[in-house]
Amino acid sequence: MTTDQIKAFVLAGHGNFTAVKTMLEETPELLNVAFEWRPGDFETALAGASHVGNAEIALYLLERGAPMTVTTAAMLGRTAELNAMLEAEPDLIHATGAHGITLLTHAALSGDAELVSSLFARGATNGASMALNLAVHCGHLEVTRFLLGHAQPDLTWKNFKGLTALEVAKAEQPDLVPLLEGRAG
Repeated sequence: MTTDQIKAFVLAGHGNFTAVKTMLEETPELLNVAFEWRPGDFETALAGASHVGNAEIALYLLERGAPMTVTTAAMLGRTAELNAMLEAEPDLIHATGAHGITLLTHAALSGDAELVSSLFARGATNGASMALNLAVHCGHLEVTRFLLGHAQPDLTWKNFKGLTALEVAKAEQPDLVPLLEGRAG
């Protein structure tokens, strides 16, 4: 297996389910191999699926034998598994996934406001700005409400496309615009 194959598999893990299945059938060893984007920034296909909220790919990789991680459990909204991991290792509340993306951000992708609230109360407070931006992108109203009301996100924070949460709402989730307007001033 080559570095180019690993990189292609990890990239596919973000959103190309057909490619993930094909590549894994051809080279099963790719399942848990990480690509190093920068020194110390490793990412597996599962981590890629997890930080973009691609549950379909994440579940497929888990079914194929990839190990469940705390960030994947948060993204999938698997509260029981997540709580068990946090009980066994309380410091995982500060865990990050690929690219340093926080547990709170992964949880926001689940759309489960109760889970987000619980993790926040336990100390997963970093990454609120990115979490808000992604919650808005996904149209997660209750998660958006919670983050705005409790997490003090930076409303000027911009995603990889250079958009604030309000700009994302205007472009993708117009129902969330009233919730964000007036707060971003």
